[in-house]
Amino acid sequence: MPLVNVIRGDRIESAPINVRTPFIRIPMWLALTWWTVKGFCRLVWLLLRFGYVTAPTVAFGWLYLRWGWAGPVGVVVLVVIVAAGWAFGHRASFLRFGWWPVLSCYRRWVYRRKWLAAMVTARLAVSFDRHTVLPILKSVRCGAGVDVVTVRMVTGQIPDDFARVSERLAHTFGVRQVKASPGPRTDLVLLTLFRGDPLARLVRPLPVPAVPEFTALPVGRREDGDGYDLRLFGTQVLVVGATGSGKGSVIWSVVRSLAAGTTSGLVQLWGLDPKGGMELGIGAPMFARFACRDYPAMCELIEDAAALAKNRARNLHGRTRQHTPTPDEPLIVLVIDELASLTAYLTDRQLKDRIKAALSILLSQGRAVGVHVLAAIQDPRKEVLPFRDLFPTRIGLRLAEAAQVDLVLGEGMRDRGALCDRIPQSLPGVGFVVIDGDPTPMRVRFSYLTDDEIRDMAHTYGRLRVIDGEVLDGAA
Repeated sequence: MPLVNVIRGDRIESAPINVRTPFIRIPMWLALTWWTVKGFCRLVWLLLRFGYVTAPTVAFGWLYLRWGWAGPVGVVVLVVIVAAGWAFGHRASFLRFGWWPVLSCYRRWVYRRKWLAAMVTARLAVSFDRHTVLPILKSVRCGAGVDVVTVRMVTGQIPDDFARVSERLAHTFGVRQVKASPGPRTDLVLLTLFRGDPLARLVRPLPVPAVPEFTALPVGRREDGDGYDLRLFGTQVLVVGATGSGKGSVIWSVVRSLAAGTTSGLVQLWGLDPKGGMELGIGAPMFARFACRDYPAMCELIEDAAALAKNRARNLHGRTRQHTPTPDEPLIVLVIDELASLTAYLTDRQLKDRIKAALSILLSQGRAVGVHVLAAIQDPRKEVLPFRDLFPTRIGLRLAEAAQVDLVLGEGMRDRGALCDRIPQSLPGVGFVVIDGDPTPMRVRFSYLTDDEIRDMAHTYGRLRVIDGEVLDGAA
């Protein structure tokens, strides 16, 4: 039995070969019958294929013949009134079942017009058996400023093939950015096309949760317009960004989401600010322990956190694999601004080695016992931060070079849409969040707190007890 070559995709026929075909004489009535049947079948197929156009056309034509212009105009006015009442009465259902489906049909038509050119110029078309085979555009789902296009890949393609040419696709379709991610089936890829930018506007401080939800801390807004919740439970968080990129927005957004827990005793914040307290000093009363000038005190604070983690691990041995925060054993969050000052720029080699050893213990063992690290740094090089890989959650803000993106977030993340080097200086607090095990970076803008808002928060929730190793009496 001969082998049959099969390839998945939309086949584009090659140019026909100029050959001379033999003439077969048939009666005229047979030819007319064949042409009539063929034309009728093609007409039926077109009516069904483009029903969203033909059905309204037939309906409006019938209305015009029956009642004149009053018929179609009256129907249009009635539809507008019903749609407006629906939109004002229940906007969510109107968008979901009314507006977005209609817009999806229109956007699918727009993408279909450019599909052949986009696939060929982006080198996603495959030549097989003297034919050109294209990925198939399956469906389009619209949302607020975003379109999700489901594409059936040609046999042999993977989602990363689309991710590598995402910038070409964005220019072809006239959108701000295109991100490729695996679809619900192995032969599908989801192309997320972002038309607008909901993150262009500043994100104001979010309400403080009465009880912190450690698996979903509200810290900002996603690029699809929805809120973004950061998972702190069971992870360590690294924030990397150039000067003025908004590292403080990330830190204070997380601190604000934990603020109520500091008052109830469910959370303890330990702060280290090697820059003399320039960043964290305004909100120092929020921290149970705080060090900003004395490097030996900073080293002692980190070593105390590592000792606490090891002690909890001994107590939890054989009982549970994950610590549950309580007022007696609260969640400890070690907040470090400019980590490189402690791991690379410190001139005291002995003190630097002690800090590195304690941090290695914290990052490798602290997650399960409720001792977490939230660290910010400007320089992501390996010699500056040797244990960068011990941070499962990484946030890349504006970076100076394209090569730094994969260095910070992981290999291939820039191809998947994490364009940290393209973030303008006018958008501080905008960055890409990558969680270990998830191949898709999430673009987020973190909330911005002014100095006065930080002071008010510290006054409301602050209970500073230790600063640079000195015990203080009373609340701030």
